[in-house]
Amino acid sequence: MNEVIGRVFKFEKHVFARHADLYNRLATKGQSPKALMISCADSRIVPELILQAEPGDLFVTRNAGNIVPPFAQMNGGVSSAVEYAVLALGVTDIIVCGHSGCGAMEGLLKPGALDEMPNVAAWLRHSHAAIGVVRKCYPDLEGRDRLRALTLENIVCQLAHLRTHPSVAAGIARGAIALHGWYVDIHSGAISALDEKSGEFTAVRDDTPLPVALPHAPRLAAHQALSRIA
Repeated sequence: MNEVIGRVFKFEKHVFARHADLYNRLATKGQSPKALMISCADSRIVPELILQAEPGDLFVTRNAGNIVPPFAQMNGGVSSAVEYAVLALGVTDIIVCGHSGCGAMEGLLKPGALDEMPNVAAWLRHSHAAIGVVRKCYPDLEGRDRLRALTLENIVCQLAHLRTHPSVAAGIARGAIALHGWYVDIHSGAISALDEKSGEFTAVRDDTPLPVALPHAPRLAAHQALSRIA
């Protein structure tokens, strides 16, 4: 048997046993996670480890390229997870998390790399805006620098897609939802976060405030105009 799959036998006796009280509370009272993380499916990125989260802390959806398709009426796993997390679970923070050495982003940069993976190629069309930014705005970058630029711009692109979802848009307008864009360097373990004020990714440090892509704040565009009319 696969050595990794074989570890399932340890869950009930060892892992579950250590957290039995927590699991009992979650089973009887249900879940109430405060954050949704949309991360890449890459096996080297484990959201619960990055956030040191306990069971019940984090609602997670993972896919190739940490992609969030723009809102549409057609059903999809990521869109459904976003809608459920916001409307049913009441999450207050949504994190889009990319990482160094992302295979999905590498595929976008290499002509022909996805020719035998039509489903992957179709999925990654949701990152075409990001690669367009890289081609026009970072024409001189090559190799790892080009890949990093694409990965960061892809995070920005997916955050923009998130805002097309009605549940997210309404939460942002009420000041109930904040958006975060994170980049994990697998080699160093360092995390960078998109900062709304600078528009850049800056290092996450425990002695400075956490950079936030879109902080909690009411954004009712028509409020002032309606007040004048009243």
